[in-house]
Amino acid sequence: MTDRVPDHLDLPELTLRGLILGALITLVFTASNVYLGLKVGLTFASSIPAAVISMAVLRYFKGSNILENNMVQTQASAAGTLSSIIFILPGLLMIGYWAGFPFWQTAMICAIGGILGVLYTIPLRRVMVVQSELPYPEGVAAAEILRVGSSDDGDDEDAAQRRGEPGLRDILGGGLVAAAFSLCSSGFKVLGESISLWVGAGQAAFRFSTGFSFALVGAGYLMGITAGIAILIGVLICWGVAVPLLTFNATPAEDLGLSELATQLWSSQVRFLGAGTIGIAALWTLATLFKPMAQGVWTSLRAVRGKGGTSTARTERDMPPNALLLLSGLLLLALLGVFATFLHEAAPDLSGLGFWSFVAGCVFFAFFFGFLIAAACGYMAGLVGSSSSPISGIGIIAVILVSLLILGMGSLESGLLQLAGGKVAIALALFTTSVVLAIAAISNDNLQDLKTGYLVGATPWRQQVALIVGCLVGAMVIPPVLDLLYSAYGFSGALPREGMDPQQALAAPQATLLTAIASGIFKNALNWNMILIGVVLGIALILVDLALRRTSKASLPVLAVGLGIYLPPTIGMTLVIGAALGWLIDSRLARRTQATGQELDRYAEVPRRRGVLLASGLIVGESLMGILLASLIGTTGKGAPLALVGPGFSRTAEWLGLVVFALVCAAFCRHVLGTQRGSELIRE
Repeated sequence: MTDRVPDHLDLPELTLRGLILGALITLVFTASNVYLGLKVGLTFASSIPAAVISMAVLRYFKGSNILENNMVQTQASAAGTLSSIIFILPGLLMIGYWAGFPFWQTAMICAIGGILGVLYTIPLRRVMVVQSELPYPEGVAAAEILRVGSSDDGDDEDAAQRRGEPGLRDILGGGLVAAAFSLCSSGFKVLGESISLWVGAGQAAFRFSTGFSFALVGAGYLMGITAGIAILIGVLICWGVAVPLLTFNATPAEDLGLSELATQLWSSQVRFLGAGTIGIAALWTLATLFKPMAQGVWTSLRAVRGKGGTSTARTERDMPPNALLLLSGLLLLALLGVFATFLHEAAPDLSGLGFWSFVAGCVFFAFFFGFLIAAACGYMAGLVGSSSSPISGIGIIAVILVSLLILGMGSLESGLLQLAGGKVAIALALFTTSVVLAIAAISNDNLQDLKTGYLVGATPWRQQVALIVGCLVGAMVIPPVLDLLYSAYGFSGALPREGMDPQQALAAPQATLLTAIASGIFKNALNWNMILIGVVLGIALILVDLALRRTSKASLPVLAVGLGIYLPPTIGMTLVIGAALGWLIDSRLARRTQATGQELDRYAEVPRRRGVLLASGLIVGESLMGILLASLIGTTGKGAPLALVGPGFSRTAEWLGLVVFALVCAAFCRHVLGTQRGSELIRE
């Protein structure tokens, strides 16, 4: 296995072929994350699959090495993470402010926010990566993949396997299976996309549902059983307690069925219960991490001042402070220009001091609050992993604060608040929050990548350049993909054309929630009662989590419980199924090692890695098929251009979908458990 590359060895890292390969991988993973995020409100970490693809491709080029592969995964993961900005931007269409996604405004917000996220975390590297005991789970895992794949012990078949060929086959295999199922369900309509069972007990309505999305199965597998159980608890609270209670006490209209009433109450009331739980969970996380986070920032800044930001050791050279200050200043000016253009288009009659006070207030909020968020997200990502860091909660906090800021400025200059019934003020709040989310998303990923680089011996400033390149490439990809998906499917509450089926619209759950919060604040119509109940529920769950952590090794991620309440049950339960598959596989591996006396981590290393790559392939395959189908829908103007059956086949399609879904899940488990390399295969 390759050890850490020593300081004196200066291998090629930022190469033209690596940048081109990184850009191509970026196109795939960014588009996949945009689709997945709009559909279910989740994105996936692309570092490990990007590293595997890079090793499998670059091994055919002379002089490829572990540091070059590391740069490819760094670039690709940054762009994939930047897609989290879709958690807010669709809100501008939901309120009717935008009719599409203006390319340059959208791209500039993505690029500026992303690059600021990179710059803000550079001063934190020494303390939070080099000197810290933080685990950085994704960063360490990516480093191990790179080390194994860059093994230099010959050209035999085993060495070729270590350099990524089986991993690439797993990604492609998972992708083909998920794409084929998605084509049959979303395209041909011969398989269902979900199945639901409604049970009435008097006036109370209970719903049991699951979806058949393999992208969600993959996301749930990567998420793990702890978060899966938390989401299941959220689903049970929502559809086993809250919705039945509300439907029992409601007086429905005569033409409204029980299932329609339950869905309406969930959308208008119970989701805000989940929002309150998510918000208090995010605040609690920030509060518990504030002291170590502040200490880390302060120590890092002192280190930069003391050393001038440079070091003779190659593996300690960050971008110099002068470059950081220059880039930050240029980005601040660019941000002022973007916001001035945005507000001038929205309010051409607003000028003078009032105009510039709103522009400056929002820009400086995003710029300086973004730094605090970058430090918080970087620390949280190091502690619990990028996938578990509460980006949604950060968005809730940011949109509330910036909405209150605009309201406060509006008390001095009320013209903006009155424009278009308050729509312009809501749009400005969402636009400002989008910058904060871009900063948060990239800082969430950046320190993981720097941890990977530290473990394999990469040059920090080169990694930071690769991260900036990834942000620029991702910023170019996100706007057209957003436009394509909106034109084909529409978003919840925002359909581009009349006659479109709202059931096919992408849920965009975070954007829907953040837009509802901003609109409620400006229109004084926010459902505070349900939000406060959610806060109380969140506090109770936090106490349960604390008790579990003190008395056992178990925990209860409160943010995941909130997501279980907030997300549709067809999404939540499919995530739970993916998490359960991971638990079943781990349990089987544990039983095998107990029977043979082998060490679990060593025995399970290859199956676990295979599971991660297969799950990543499932996500990518379904997401890319969704984008291809969106292209067909946009080109033909038909809602289901490939449908082979009519609406009357839908119930049969649901049951067929359930059978095929179960068979593929079983095959997934068999494939992960079927072979281990580096340990004896034990057949039961």
